[in-house]
Amino acid sequence: MSDRKILVTSALPYANGPIHIGHMLEYIQTDTWVRFQKQRGHRCYLVCADDTHGTPIMLKADREGISPEQLIAQVGKEHLLDFTEFGIAFDNYHSTHSEENKLFSSLIYERLRDGGHISSRTITQAYDPVKAMFLPDRFIKGDCPNCGAAEQYGDGCEVCGATYSPTELKNAVSAISGEKPVEKDSVHYFFNLADFTEMLRAWTNAGHLQAEVRNKLAEWLEGGLQQWDISRDAPYFGFEIPDAPGKYFYVWLDAPIGYMASFKNLCTRQGLDFDEFWATGSDAELYHFIGKDIIYFHALFWPAMLSGADFRTPSAIFAHGFLTVNGEKMSKSRGTFIKARTYLDHLNPEYLRYYFAAKLSAGVDDIDLNFDDFSQRVNSDMVGKVVNIASRCSGFISKRFANVLSANCSEPALFQDFINANATIAEFYESREFGKAMREIMALADKANQYIDEKKPWLLAKEDGKDSELHEVCSMGLNLFRLLAAYLKPVTPALAKNAEHFLNSPIDGWVDQLQPLTGHTINDFSPLMTRVDADKIAVIIEASKENLEKTADKPKEKKFEPIAPVIELDDFARLDLRIAKIIKADHVEGADKLLQLTVDIGDETRNIFAGIKSAYAPEDLEGKLTLVIVNLAPRKMRFGLSEGMVLAAGPGGKDIWLLSPDEGAVPGMRVK
Repeated sequence: MSDRKILVTSALPYANGPIHIGHMLEYIQTDTWVRFQKQRGHRCYLVCADDTHGTPIMLKADREGISPEQLIAQVGKEHLLDFTEFGIAFDNYHSTHSEENKLFSSLIYERLRDGGHISSRTITQAYDPVKAMFLPDRFIKGDCPNCGAAEQYGDGCEVCGATYSPTELKNAVSAISGEKPVEKDSVHYFFNLADFTEMLRAWTNAGHLQAEVRNKLAEWLEGGLQQWDISRDAPYFGFEIPDAPGKYFYVWLDAPIGYMASFKNLCTRQGLDFDEFWATGSDAELYHFIGKDIIYFHALFWPAMLSGADFRTPSAIFAHGFLTVNGEKMSKSRGTFIKARTYLDHLNPEYLRYYFAAKLSAGVDDIDLNFDDFSQRVNSDMVGKVVNIASRCSGFISKRFANVLSANCSEPALFQDFINANATIAEFYESREFGKAMREIMALADKANQYIDEKKPWLLAKEDGKDSELHEVCSMGLNLFRLLAAYLKPVTPALAKNAEHFLNSPIDGWVDQLQPLTGHTINDFSPLMTRVDADKIAVIIEASKENLEKTADKPKEKKFEPIAPVIELDDFARLDLRIAKIIKADHVEGADKLLQLTVDIGDETRNIFAGIKSAYAPEDLEGKLTLVIVNLAPRKMRFGLSEGMVLAAGPGGKDIWLLSPDEGAVPGMRVK
């Protein structure tokens, strides 16, 4: 056992729904990295938990006629079953609704409070008079104040991309009762994040983050950190704040503390030392694997909370991108919003484990699950290259040599070549460059197959006096297969386990510790992995569509209704459309979709908020030309005054395009 002590977590899945394959990207990445660390002999623990608190959990339990505790217990079992069948080997899987989490949440809050980092003030919120509860933004619906689209949430429009406060919605109603919300005052508690600005500036620049994440955090720090509302009013499913009856910790406060709680639960059961991993000054390593959408919470709030409460901060936070399917966001209508259980019902989970590994890097880029590529890569690499070696050689060893391998290693130099690759492959695993590791491993598989092709055991078997050579060639092939199985063990643990049984020898430790199996009796071969069945992929997609029909309310047939009043040609002619030059572009603190643009329209500059953040980084926009409506009435937003509208086209997401005007276009030029 090495001296390294490593604690690893994945983000906590929310307990209001099933695990889907988008989730599995993160858990497979984390599990692969942890399995590698353990195979290297390091003392490494993987803990996780269900994230169980909040308004959605409370309301879903109410709809189902059960208690929140019953709901989260049921969902927790389903989540863990899915993870287990995907080979995710948690050392502990817990719940944020636990005594350990309650203890640490209260402790951290009290230490922050006593340190002067908690304040309170009265705020005005939307309130449902029927349900007698305050409404989160996502539980208020109405007409977008910008474009008029109906059925939009209280924090932003999914049609035009505008963001706003719930009070700006037109015809607003509670999504719970359908009643019109009223405004009501309430005292809320806030974490003074700005107190930790200098600490966070130092921490985010100390090698704990990927470069692209560090750069994003630098922008947020430069813009100034805001107070974080950490309280919610009753009724709320969560932990009551110790010194504030009727007030509850916001779910995002106690969720990351769930990492500590899950590990504490493991420590209690196994007699481990909690402080060895969490005390300030600990020499243990602490890593969080998360999606890029929750960086703000994990890389700003979380280290600030830990620091203020006298706990150690993470060694590193590893963010990954989103999963797309066949090039698009997961879609229920297309059958590509695939639940983990649906996949497991039809396909080998190790197909997906290998495919994700082959695509993953240390960056935060999105990953696409293209089913044609998925089938081709798994069939070619895992079945055609790796498993095929065992299949080609095992029959001869069984039939001609009673399942006993040759007494000597006939190609020690070739065996050593495979061993010598271990440092490079280990470094790729360590740095989370799994795709590069898979390419190195498959290059070795190609080398093993080339060796077999050159030796042609099928011809040796037909020639007199060639039994000894046949024995050595096939034994060598199986020894090379064993090394490949060892390299792939973090990614395909079930395949490695079956290979261990077939070869009648455990694969313990890292590859550089393995010696050739000589004079060794193996077991009969049985297929270790079969080819991907394309028909089963079609069944998964169809089943995913059926899941949508079973779980979603069938929409009523409606006549076409425009989302805004019909206009005449004369109305359109009143628009003042001009070419504008973007002279400055910035992120908008607290807005997921907006960028703040300063544009030159020829005779003046304007400030415009545009919902194009998903497609453009600010630095990509400065100096570009675009099309702007300049005679639109200014609109006051919570971020400032927007003095026009940028026009763009596209289906959304990254596919939003600004107009590319003709060469020679200049700011202020009118467009007719």
